[in-house]
Amino acid sequence: MSLDIKYYLALSFGLFSIGAVGLLIRRNVLVMFMCVELMLNAANLAFVTFARKLNDIGGQAIVFFVLVVAAAEVVVGLGIVVAIFRRRRDTTADDLHLMKG
Repeated sequence: MSLDIKYYLALSFGLFSIGAVGLLIRRNVLVMFMCVELMLNAANLAFVTFARKLNDIGGQAIVFFVLVVAAAEVVVGLGIVVAIFRRRRDTTADDLHLMKG
């Protein structure tokens, strides 16, 4: 039994929506990074779904590059969060102005 494409796209849309709402509402930087990762994985699910439906490997190649960019984003983001956390014991998005020279 195979699921139709609309179920995968609905799941992808739902995950992307949860990530977008979480990104807009939450102020904790770590939670914001998790929401961005959730949005990227939702886009990856859509790419893989269309690649499977169209019998094209291009969608899976795009997913590989998105995962590489997501890993780089996590490294840079966590470096910023650690720098903020060393100065203060709180990691909210409002504390990013502390990173100015």
